[in-house]
Amino acid sequence: MASNILFLPFRRSHSVNLTDAIKQYISSKYDQHPDMFTKDLETIEKLRSVAVHAQEPHPSNIPKLQQYAAQLIWLSGKFPIDIGVEFPWYPALGYNTSRPTSRNNLRFELANIMFNLAAMYSQLAMSSNRSTPDGLKAAANNFCLGAGVLSHLRNSILPELRTEPPEDMDIMTLECLEKLMLAQGQECFWQKAVKDGLKDATIAKLAARVSDLYNEAGDAGIQSDAISSEWIHHMTAKHHHFAAAAQYRAACDTLEKRKYGEEVARLRDSLTCVNEALKEQRYINKLVLADLNGLKNRITEDLKRAEKDNDMIYLLPVPPKAELKILDRANMVVARVPKEIAESNSMLGERGELGPALFSKLVPYSVHLAASIYVDRRDRLVNNTIVEQLEALTNKIHEVLRSLNLPGSLQALEKPLGLPPGLVAHADEIRQQDGINRLLRSMEDTKKLMYTDQAIYQEGVQILRSEAAEDDGARRKFGTERWTRPPAEQAAPKLYAQIQEIDGYFRAATNSDDVVKKKLKENEYFIQLLSGPDHDLENYVPSGRRPAITGDVEREAGKLRGSFNEVSRLESRRRRKIEALRTKAKQDDINPELLREAARLEREFPMQTIEAVQFETLFDKRLQMYDADQDMVHDEENEQEAAIKRLQDANAAFLIARRGDQSTKKREQALQNLENAYFKYKEIISNLDVGRKFYNDLAKIVNRFRDEARTFAYNRKSEASHLENDLSTRMSSLGLQQATSDSLHQQKQADAQNPNYGATAHAEEPLAAPTPTRANMPSPAGMWTPEVGIRFSGVPTTSGNARPAAGPPQDGRWDPAQGLKFG
Repeated sequence: MASNILFLPFRRSHSVNLTDAIKQYISSKYDQHPDMFTKDLETIEKLRSVAVHAQEPHPSNIPKLQQYAAQLIWLSGKFPIDIGVEFPWYPALGYNTSRPTSRNNLRFELANIMFNLAAMYSQLAMSSNRSTPDGLKAAANNFCLGAGVLSHLRNSILPELRTEPPEDMDIMTLECLEKLMLAQGQECFWQKAVKDGLKDATIAKLAARVSDLYNEAGDAGIQSDAISSEWIHHMTAKHHHFAAAAQYRAACDTLEKRKYGEEVARLRDSLTCVNEALKEQRYINKLVLADLNGLKNRITEDLKRAEKDNDMIYLLPVPPKAELKILDRANMVVARVPKEIAESNSMLGERGELGPALFSKLVPYSVHLAASIYVDRRDRLVNNTIVEQLEALTNKIHEVLRSLNLPGSLQALEKPLGLPPGLVAHADEIRQQDGINRLLRSMEDTKKLMYTDQAIYQEGVQILRSEAAEDDGARRKFGTERWTRPPAEQAAPKLYAQIQEIDGYFRAATNSDDVVKKKLKENEYFIQLLSGPDHDLENYVPSGRRPAITGDVEREAGKLRGSFNEVSRLESRRRRKIEALRTKAKQDDINPELLREAARLEREFPMQTIEAVQFETLFDKRLQMYDADQDMVHDEENEQEAAIKRLQDANAAFLIARRGDQSTKKREQALQNLENAYFKYKEIISNLDVGRKFYNDLAKIVNRFRDEARTFAYNRKSEASHLENDLSTRMSSLGLQQATSDSLHQQKQADAQNPNYGATAHAEEPLAAPTPTRANMPSPAGMWTPEVGIRFSGVPTTSGNARPAAGPPQDGRWDPAQGLKFG
C-alpha cells in the first residue's frame, strides 16, 4: 500500500533446536543434570517460536518479542555467547534478502529480535490512523520506541556481538533507520500542529526539525550498503519538502508581522527547496509527489501575490537568503528505549511482567570456578599456613621430649615392672589401625597413584614430541621459507612451560617419598613391636628393680611429671583446635554468598559475562573469618615456649636429684624408643595422607595437560595438512609452469636454427584483413562490369577517335539507349 512514510520489514528465521545445545552445555560445564530444567527448556523453545512468527503489526505481538529478548539478555549471564546453535536469519534490507546469515551467537539472535521489535513499532506506527489526533500521537510514540530499540541495538548489543554484524545491521544502517524513525515521528507532531491550527512560527520550527532529521537519515543511508536508492531518494525529497514547508510557514509568519520583503525572500527560498525535492520525482511514490506538487502550487500562488503587493504597494527591499535569520528548531522526539528492554532483568520473576527468569537455579560456570578458587585459597590458608605452623610447634615438642628422654625416664622410675599404661594405650591404637601393614599398603597405593600420574604425563609429553618431530620433518621437506608457521614451543609456550612445571612436581614428590621411606626404615622394628602382642613388648622392655627413691628425687619427679603433663595437655588441646579448625573449614560453604553476588551482577550488568575475578572482594571478606585462628598460632607459640622452658628446668633438677643412679637406664631407653616410634608412626601416617592428596590433585593437572596436548596436536595436524596441501598445489603449479617455460625455450632455440624463422618471426603480429575479389566469369555481351568503368557515348577515347554516329558501341562502352544492366 502506497504511503508517504516508510516502515521496516521483518527479518525472518527458521526453527532451531535450542534444547539439545543447552542440555549438552549444562552436562559438560555444570554440576547439575539437564533434566532439572526440562520445563525451562520447553519454555525457551516456545518463546522463540512465538517471537519468530510474530510478523503481523498488532500490539499483542510486542510482548512476545520483549519476553524472548528479556530471556536472551538474562541467559547471557548463564551461557557463553557461542552456545552451539546456528541461528539463521534472512536480511530485511539490501539486495540479497533471499540468503540467510547463520551465526553460533546468542547476541546475534538477540540483535535480530531487537531489529524485529523496532520493525514492529514502525509498522504499528504506519498502521495508525494518522488522520486523527490520537492516531498521530500513537504513531509518533511508536516511532520513538522503534528509534529507541534501534539505538539500544546499535550502542549496547552490536559492541558485544564479537563478529561483524550483517550488512543490514551495521552501524550506519542502524543510524539511518534510527534517524528515519525520529524524522517520521517528528513529522507526526508537525502534522498534528497543522491540524490543530497552531501558529505558523511554531509549525515552521517543527518542519525545520523534520527536515534536519530526514537529512541526517539520508546522509547515513548513503554510507550504508543495505539502504536502497529508492529510500535515499525518498529521504532526500522529504528533506527538501520540509525545508520548503518550514520556509513557507516562516513566510506566512512574516506576512502576519508585515515584513513583506522577508516574506518574498522566504517564499522564493521555499520554492527553490520544493523544486530541489521535485528533482527526485522519478524515484518517489505518488503520495509524496502529490504532497510536493500541492505545496509548490500553494507557494507559487503566494509568491506571485507577495511579489505583486511588494512591487506595487509596500516597495520593501527583498533581503538575500544569506541575510535571512536561520529558523529555530522545535524537537519533539527522542529515541526512547522501552523499559521492558532497558530494565528487562528487573521485570523477570515469578510475578514479573515478562515472566519468570529461566534457568534461575542453574549456577553459572564462573560461580563453580569461583567456588573452587575459594576452596583452594581457604585450604591453603588453613592447611599450609595455620595447621602447618601448629603441627610444626607439635613436632618441636616431640624433639624436645626426645632430647630430654621423656617420658621414658619418668615411666621407668614410676613403674619399674611391666608396661606403662601410656605405652599400652599407644600399642592398642597402632594394632587397631593394623600398624605396619597399613603403612605398607598406603605406600603401595601412593606409588600406584604416582605411576598413573607419570604415565598420563609422559603420554602428553610424547604427544608433543611426536607433533614437534612431524613439524620439523615438514620444515626440512619444504624449507623454512615455505614452512612459515612457528615451531610448537613458540606456538604454545604456556603448554610447554607446563612440562618443566609438572616435572618439578614429580621431583619434589619423589624426594618427599624417599624421606617417608627413610623414616619407616629407621622405625620399622619398633612399630612392628607396637603392632605385635604385649608379651613382645614386655620381652623388649627390661624390668628393673624398684629403686630407692629419696625425698629429693620424689619431689623433683613430681615437678617433672607436672610439667610433662602440662605439655601433653597443651598438645592435646592443640590437636582438638586443629580438628575444630578443619571442621570449620569443611563447613565453610561460600556458595550461597556466591549465588547472591552472581544474581546481583546479573541484574546490574545483564550483558556482561560473569568472571571469577569479580568475586575477589567477597573472597577477601570471607577469609577474614580465619584471622582469629592465625592470631591463635602466635598465642600457642608463646604458651609452648613457656611450657617447654618449665619442662627443661624441671628435667634438669630431676637429673641432678638422680645423679649417679643407673638402675633404670636400659628401661628408660627402651621405653623412649617405643614412645618415639609411636610419634613417628603418626607422622608417617600424616605424610602418606598428604602424599595421597598430592597425587590425586596432580592427577587433575596431568589429565588437563594431556588433554590440552591432544587438542593442540590435533589442531596443529589439521593446520599442517592444510598448509601442506597449499604448498603441494603451489609447487605442482610451479612445476607445470617450469615445464611449460622449458618447452617454450626449447621451441625458440629450434626456431632460431630454422632458416625460415625470419619469415615467420612476426607471425604474432595482427593479420591484415583479406581483400575481396570477384570470381573470373565471362560477362554477357553488352553488360556493364565494374572493371570497365563508366564511359558515355560520344566522349572521345584515349586514342582521340569518336564513336560512330549510328549503331551500338562495339568496344564495351555504355550505350545510354540500352539503360543500366548489372551482372
